Amino acid sequence: MSSRGRRDRDPREPRGASAASSARGSSRSRRDADAERSRGRREAERERARREAAEALPVDLARVKREPGTGTGVLGGSGTAASAAPVRVKREREPDGDSDPEPEPAGGDREERISKVRYGRFDPEDQRSRHCPYLDTINKSVLDFDFEKLCSISLSHINVYACLVCGKYFQGRGLKSHAYIHSVQLSHHVFLNLHTLKFYCLPDNYEIIDSSLEDITYVLKPTFTAQHIAHLDKQAKLSRAYDGTTYLPGIVGLNNIKANDYANAVLQALSNVPPLRNYFLEEENYRRIQRPPGDIMFLLVQRFGELMRKLWNPRNFKAHVSPHEMLQAVVLCSKKNFQITKQGDGVEFLSWFLNALHAALGGTKRKKKTIVTDVFQGSMRIFTKKLPHPDLPAEEKAQLLQNSEYQERMVESTFLYLTLDLPTAPLYKDEKEQLIIPQVPLFSILAKFNGSTEKEYKTYKENFLKRFQLTRLPPYLIFCIKRFTKNNFFVEKNPTIVNFPITNVDLREYLSEEVQAAHSHTTYDLIANIVHDGKPSEGSYRIHVLHHGTGKWYELQDLQVTDILPQMITLSEAYIQIWKRREEDETNQQGA
Repeated sequence: MSSRGRRDRDPREPRGASAASSARGSSRSRRDADAERSRGRREAERERARREAAEALPVDLARVKREPGTGTGVLGGSGTAASAAPVRVKREREPDGDSDPEPEPAGGDREERISKVRYGRFDPEDQRSRHCPYLDTINKSVLDFDFEKLCSISLSHINVYACLVCGKYFQGRGLKSHAYIHSVQLSHHVFLNLHTLKFYCLPDNYEIIDSSLEDITYVLKPTFTAQHIAHLDKQAKLSRAYDGTTYLPGIVGLNNIKANDYANAVLQALSNVPPLRNYFLEEENYRRIQRPPGDIMFLLVQRFGELMRKLWNPRNFKAHVSPHEMLQAVVLCSKKNFQITKQGDGVEFLSWFLNALHAALGGTKRKKKTIVTDVFQGSMRIFTKKLPHPDLPAEEKAQLLQNSEYQERMVESTFLYLTLDLPTAPLYKDEKEQLIIPQVPLFSILAKFNGSTEKEYKTYKENFLKRFQLTRLPPYLIFCIKRFTKNNFFVEKNPTIVNFPITNVDLREYLSEEVQAAHSHTTYDLIANIVHDGKPSEGSYRIHVLHHGTGKWYELQDLQVTDILPQMITLSEAYIQIWKRREEDETNQQGA
């Protein structure tokens, strides 16, 4: 009977169910209370960890995005952790120009990122950016930013990175890009974006922020302040390159890639013309010039400015510069009239380059001026008189001279340089069976521009008598001494030596009388002298340059830079000369 009674007290039966239910309810209440207390402790710990992580995180408040309706939060600086609404923080990556902005993650990824920020589990990207372990692998001795910014594998110029370990260029930094593969295969981790000037560590793909890398970006893209530019001509201090060599900024050798010494000499000469140099050292002077779509000539301006800044950079890694990008722009813009692999004529290159720069900067032939015309352009009067054919009878010649066609005409013309004609070289040897090298004073060949000396010029059909008279002298005057004459068979070089002083050349007597009063300063000093040595087709170029800070002369031939006595300059076969007009407050600082 008792056993049956125990069987009748089944939990499913109504009898005794209320008592059992009450017991279970009390135990469940105790468990819920314990769980609530545990949950509260965990929430407090998480809130404390989140606050500590938020205070330790070096996050820029300007880059913190809040979701709509989130309130103030911890980073806002007001409210408490218990009363403030939760803050959703998202760390943005700055656009680096080589990839599209990363889309906002959706769904679970978004919530996971928010939870990581809220509970203190932050991505250590910022700590790695400040403390990259691979900075000691950078090899500055192999870095060379003078060459064209092309990927060494794909030959693309888009999103090019320089490996700072081996110096090679690679495209991209994303997964499966050439830079990424290079970093994995060779364990080269530090890369520089050649366009944005930002450093990255691959394959981890985080930006490196370190002030010790600033010298690398300065070599890639030197910058000059107005104060620095104003003191360039007063500096006489030597700079020390990373490889240990010393050099004077501005007196730097240019690499001869194959046969571009003619262009090197001209570029060196122009880089030592202070107004032209100062204009191109500051990129803001020409950055905003508008050019027609598809115009490639402005590339010449950009490359010339980059070359000027590299030549005058006081913090170079080496004491020479390669004009590779500059010459590639010359080949492209001149439509291969001037090439790297073929010797060219210095005067022809100078004439084309100055006119191309003037046009690329927005100048026109008559009205609009540029820095080129402000520095080099002068004006003259050209008197032209047509001559009758020499085989005609004298009576017919006299009749023709009465016609208006054969009367003297005068035109005003501008010039960027003056061509000086040399006397004819001797054809025969002297009694010692040696050719005599003639000499001529500079003022003798300048007589062409005194307004009275006439010279006959022959064309295929007609002959003319011309005389020239200067009406305005530019701040910097270029002389081109005509040493080469062409005929149907070959090019002949005139070896005549021009005797010239390197200072105090007064050109007042070559100005017309009515404009002499307007020119208070007509005295010029030599600042650059380009020399051609050897035969016309096999010769080489070198240049003598005055360093304004020290007052000393230097000879530059490609990569070789040596000092030279001023007396030795006049013994060379001068081809192109640049003279600077002496102003009232200037004194002669040259060593002659």
